[in-house]
Amino acid sequence: MNIMDFNVKKLAADAGTFLSRAVQFTEEKLGQAEKTELDAHLENLLSKAECTKVWTEKIMKQTEVLLQPNPNARIEEFVYEKLDRKAPSRLNNPELLGQYMIDAGTEFGPGTAYGNALIKCGETQKRIGTAERELIQTSALNFLTPLRNFIEGDYKTIAKERKLLQNKRLDLDAAKTRLKKAKAAETRASHLNSARLEGDNIMIWAEEVTKSEQELRITQSEFDRQAEITRLLLEGISSTHAHHLRCLNDFVEAQMTYYAQCYQYMLDLQKQLGSFPSNYHCNNNQTSVAPVPSVSSNAIGSSALTSASGLGITSPSNLPDLRERSGSRKARVLYDYDAANSTELSLLADEVISVYSVAGMDPDWLMGERGGQRGRVPITYLELLN
Repeated sequence: MNIMDFNVKKLAADAGTFLSRAVQFTEEKLGQAEKTELDAHLENLLSKAECTKVWTEKIMKQTEVLLQPNPNARIEEFVYEKLDRKAPSRLNNPELLGQYMIDAGTEFGPGTAYGNALIKCGETQKRIGTAERELIQTSALNFLTPLRNFIEGDYKTIAKERKLLQNKRLDLDAAKTRLKKAKAAETRASHLNSARLEGDNIMIWAEEVTKSEQELRITQSEFDRQAEITRLLLEGISSTHAHHLRCLNDFVEAQMTYYAQCYQYMLDLQKQLGSFPSNYHCNNNQTSVAPVPSVSSNAIGSSALTSASGLGITSPSNLPDLRERSGSRKARVLYDYDAANSTELSLLADEVISVYSVAGMDPDWLMGERGGQRGRVPITYLELLN
């Protein structure tokens, strides 16, 4: 019974406090009640915190879009994160493109110029896809996670204390209003003509004034204490900015590493494609392909990216001449090649072998010799030496 009485009393007190705050808030909006203004320093801190929250959310969301443009994939990752489960691993766009290129090159034949170029492009795309995964993982850990922790942690605490400060201010202003009304009523009672009424009313309103003054002191103390707590939390925003600056540097470094890797991968690919012969036959060995302008192997920056027509498939022009000459030449192997059968010769990148032409041989192939080994080798894997 006592517990029930206590709960009812507490419920009634809470309801009274809520109603008092609602009345005070409404009267302030209508211009019928005074409002205690926060000091300028605290107002500036509150404004800085709100500004930090707004821009942190925007930067975080747009970074997520940058790292994962597919909205469905982002939603899926969010759901798995909330379920505390690991999202299934899937190929990203560069990896998927790379796999298609490799499969196509294998189907067309790795010994053909186009098939071999597709395979090399596919391998490069897959390496770019791996680098992209590393960028996403590093950025999520070192940049997005700290930003999200601020929004979901520190700022929620600040918002909670800020709301509590608002309630304490409403309580303070409501107490000021009650004291003001009590003093006004006491003044009116003192001017009544009836001595009996004057005595009764003065005593009643004097007690009300005393009670209101005591309530005002309590609410003022609680407001000052909450303002100090809120101020201390808000002053931590400067430390948050410093922490986010370090995280931003980590993000920039991760991007720099990613773009440097991509550039190097594409530069290596361009050099490999630039070593292909300028005249070669298509896979059906019926139609010849016109030479494509070559891209210098030391081209960098925009020259390597803007020469769309120079995605080179050129090589030293003396490869075709070799078919018309007798004798052998030295050639450097550009990359590994595994023999498909006993008539072919396996190759290792950077080794030097002897090559020569044989009448009636497929124009995409030469005969190669290394020590006592001999077999056919694809010309697209070779670079003739002077």
